[in-house]
Order: sequence, then structure tokens, then C-alpha cells
Amino acid sequence: MVQKKGGTGENMEMISQQEREELELETVRICQELIRFPSVNYGDGKGDEKDIANYVVASLAEVGIEAKIYESAPGRCNVIANIKGVDDSRPALVLHGHLDVVPANAEDWSVDPFAAVIKDGMIWGRGAVDMKNMDAMMLATVRSWARRGYVPPRRIVLAFFADEEAGSIFGSRWMVAHHPQVFAGCSEAISEVGGFSVTVGDNKRLYFVETAEKGIHWMRLTASGRAGHGSMINPENALTRLAEAVVKIGNFEWPQRYSKTVKELFARVAKVTGQPYNEKDLRPLLTELGSTSRMIGATLQNTANPSMLQAGYKANVIPQIATAVVDGRFIPGYEDELNITIRELVGPDIQIETITRDIALESDFSGPLVDAMCAALVSEDPEGLPVPYLMSGGTDNKALSELGIVGYGFSPLKLSPDLDFMALFHGVDERVEIEGLHFGVRVLSHFLENC
Repeated sequence: MVQKKGGTGENMEMISQQEREELELETVRICQELIRFPSVNYGDGKGDEKDIANYVVASLAEVGIEAKIYESAPGRCNVIANIKGVDDSRPALVLHGHLDVVPANAEDWSVDPFAAVIKDGMIWGRGAVDMKNMDAMMLATVRSWARRGYVPPRRIVLAFFADEEAGSIFGSRWMVAHHPQVFAGCSEAISEVGGFSVTVGDNKRLYFVETAEKGIHWMRLTASGRAGHGSMINPENALTRLAEAVVKIGNFEWPQRYSKTVKELFARVAKVTGQPYNEKDLRPLLTELGSTSRMIGATLQNTANPSMLQAGYKANVIPQIATAVVDGRFIPGYEDELNITIRELVGPDIQIETITRDIALESDFSGPLVDAMCAALVSEDPEGLPVPYLMSGGTDNKALSELGIVGYGFSPLKLSPDLDFMALFHGVDERVEIEGLHFGVRVLSHFLENC
């Protein structure tokens, strides 16, 4: 028997080995079933979470948990449920995931991206790591509680959002703007891309807990010129002007800018690996992080990547207008530097329009909630070392922060040392290790029962 205890010490629970195994098996089953809903978000408002939202509501209703769908636009569905806590005088915790996934071109995959096949000890499919694995852990945990009659130490607002993959306009941002009362009394939140293992040095495992996120500034660049025949000389070619601006942005070497979270992470990496720590240049330590270094390397500086181009309609017609989209991401505290630099790079003749702008986040790696996350990880991996990190992307925690809710990334997974985890996000043949998923739901349950 394994003893489970609420954070107040008043709510004791005994969970058998059989119940634990059932929790793990149900997590796998639910993850597969969620993947089989092609809740694809194509952007520009084109998405549909209705079927998967109905599944979530039915899954909760099956064990007596009432949930409500909030439809922000036709088919764009958010699900909210309240889980009563032992001490409802305490601030509540938002436990949230998103139901949408990015598109998947089946021709590029080795398996059907929406079949959720099990192969090589993994569940394969779009959303397996982003983020239907966490959604499954959330559902399996609260379903287990309901069957056992367990009450967590504090109230939990269970949220499944729409549209996270396209700016959260129909999801968390809509919920915060139109239904903020849903989150009344909530002080903290946890969600995706945190609590995963990274093997460094002499087979030592670090568990990356997300305490910070880069800010977002997606920009549309527009160059104007003189339209004309493609056979004639045209020094006012809009496409040429745009191309020059795009090349300058794409080739620009951004200066290193280290947030407090990055410094703390690299200090711990240096200590664990025995490598020197130079606060003025952390890049040499990136080699210790293996494939994760691609994402972590992007958190050492601002970035701006050209991602889309549009111009012209015929081979022999020089267009009057040419546009490009740039994905800008900024370190906490360095948004102005990003914007000023882009303006200087493209020059005065290129128009810059904001498509999407969102804040950067940074929280301390300390306090009772962080302690509970760390204790949960160590309970399942005593040799593991939890560390904070700054994520290069963003989550729905940004929207919740507008209500004063402090968010963290904590969807725990114990990963094989040779798995290129970051390449799986939005990648071909996305998959999650079943043993890692088992580990994750045990850790998540421990955390929620002691936070």
C-alpha cells in the first residue's frame, strides 16, 4: 500500500498497487482516445474542439464530476470543472491543458497521425506531447479521485482550453475576458512543458520546471514599390526591398541577454556536470544539454525568425506590394530591444504591423507550490534534480497572468536519454513514451495531493 496525504495533513488516503496500475493504464487509454479526435487548429479562426470537448465532459460525468462547455465561437469549445478541496478557504489552483493540436501531413508520417498506435513502447500521434498526454494525466487523476472518494487539499479549477496553438483568442484569452469569474479565488496555475527529464553529465537527470516564458511579437512586414513589367529595369521593386529586410533579420546575431531563471539553470547545470560557470557567457554549457540545447539556446537571447512570405501573382509582373511575417520572441525585460532592433534593421521604408503580441513571464523558483513540484518529482526519482528554466515558447499561463494568477509549466515526464524530446513538438512522428507517461501521472497525482 502507498500512503497518500493531502497538503493540510487532514485528508489521508491509501492507494493500492492495483489502483496505481489502473491509474497508469487509464492514462494511456485516455491519451489514445484524445489523440483520435483530430482537433486540428489551422489558425485564422479555423479550428473545432467541439467533439473532443464533449468527450472530456462525458469522461468527467462518468465519475460524477460536472463540467461546463464555454463556446467562444461555433465549434471553439472550452471546458471548465471545479474539484472541491478540503480547505476551500485556501486560494485555488488552476490545472489546465489545451485541446487543439497543430496540423499533421499524414504523408510525412510513418503512422497515421490520428490513430494513436502503440509502437516501440510509445503512443504515436499528433498531440502525444503537445499536449494530450497532460490532458490524459489530468483526466485520469481526477477520475481516480472520484472513484476513491478522495478530496484534494485545495480547490482545483480544471480547465481545457481551445485555440492555444493560434494565440488563444478563442480559448484562455476569451475565457479571461468574458468569464473571469471562473477563475475567482485562484492564485496559481500549472500546465504544459515542464517537469520533463534531461540527462546530463554522468547519467544525471535534471527535471526542467518551467518558471518563465519568452514574450511574443509576431510582425507583418510590408514593402511597397512600383508595379511593372518583369522585363524592365525596376529599382523600386517591392519584392527586392522586402527580401533585403528579411535577410537582415534572418542573419542578425542577437546579443546574449540572461534572465535570472537562465542564470539559475546554468549554475545548476555547471554544478552537476562539473563544468566551469561563466555568467558573462553561458553558451559553452549548452553542449551539456544535448538536443534540448536547441530550445534552451533560444532563451539566451531575443530571436526573430522570418516565417512567411507573400508577393506577386504572375511571373512577368513585378508586384506593388510584398509582405513577410516574422516570429519575434523576447527575453523578460528586453521587449523594447527587440522592437527597436527590428526597426533599425529593416529601415524606414518597410511598414511593421503587429499581428500578435504577448508578455514575457518570470517567477521565482521558490515557495510552497514549487516545493510541492520538486517533492513530487523526487518521490518518483530520488536521484533527480528539479531545476527552473525559461521556455522559448508560450502557454495559456500568459492569459491567466492577467488575472494575477502565477503560472508554471509542470507536465512531468521521465524521458529516455537519447530521445530528442523538443523535436517532437509540432514535429513529424510525434510520440510519448508509455513508461514516461506512467511516471508523469504518478508525479502529477502526488503533487496535486500535496500542494
